[in-house]
Amino acid sequence: MTANNQTSAPPLGGRGANLFTINTGLFKLDGGAMFGVVPKTIWSKTNPANEQNLCTLAMRCLLVQDDDRLILIDTGIGNKLSEKVLPYYHLYGDDTLDSSLAQHGFSRADITDVFLTHLHIDHVGGAVIKEGNQLLPAFPNATYWTNEQHWQWATVNPNDREKASFLKENFMPLKESGKLKFLEVKDGIQFSTNIQVQFVNGHTKAMMLPLLQYKGCKLFYVADLVPTTGHLPVPYVAAYDMFPLQAMNEKRTYLQQALNEEYILYFEHDAMIECCTLMQTDKGIRVKDVFKLTDI
Repeated sequence: MTANNQTSAPPLGGRGANLFTINTGLFKLDGGAMFGVVPKTIWSKTNPANEQNLCTLAMRCLLVQDDDRLILIDTGIGNKLSEKVLPYYHLYGDDTLDSSLAQHGFSRADITDVFLTHLHIDHVGGAVIKEGNQLLPAFPNATYWTNEQHWQWATVNPNDREKASFLKENFMPLKESGKLKFLEVKDGIQFSTNIQVQFVNGHTKAMMLPLLQYKGCKLFYVADLVPTTGHLPVPYVAAYDMFPLQAMNEKRTYLQQALNEEYILYFEHDAMIECCTLMQTDKGIRVKDVFKLTDI
């Protein structure tokens, strides 16, 4: 099934959508895991760690007002982590999904679509809430979107490395509610008037990356393809990537495309930098200018 059967929608262009940054809080993960084989003496220059070797990461989602649709891209980790799981993520900060929506004049009931880049805990946890003993879709009027390849990957015998990130309470209630739909896995598929979707497979199977038209620019929501600006060098891939060589090749391809076509990158996990443009250097493609969405 495709998003509202809009495979024949026009290409990116025109005035574009309205975009709003949705901050859902901060968390910490092991720096070695975030940078794989890259030595700490190198990665700590851009992503400093505390005494426990933990780096600070954001959970920065994106709200898209596109025609008559209000689309939330990813949902953060949510607030229903068990006492067993909670200590692993070191959650902190004052931002929540609800407070960020309210800051822009919206509530969960206003959301028409929830676009899930993938089903890892820090991207889908806020999609389901716990009310009493019930697990319910957090956005009562929304359709939720993933794709069948990733759904099968996450739900049918998930691999041992990844299954701790695929918690069924974060997505099975969506399926059971009848609110979950699948996008066709096809690069460039049109999700809404101003959103196209690209698919990558290095981090996890069939992760979905939105490419948006905004104020005459192309904005690329890079999710875990490039978690932070510190991950721009092609070899800097996380131990969380299931297929690191493929992740490197995908990063190389999309960064070159982003450079050539002057994309703005929007970072989900960089705690300090929301957006950047790119430039070619003698060391490879690197950050040019950094700014917030509101500065565009």
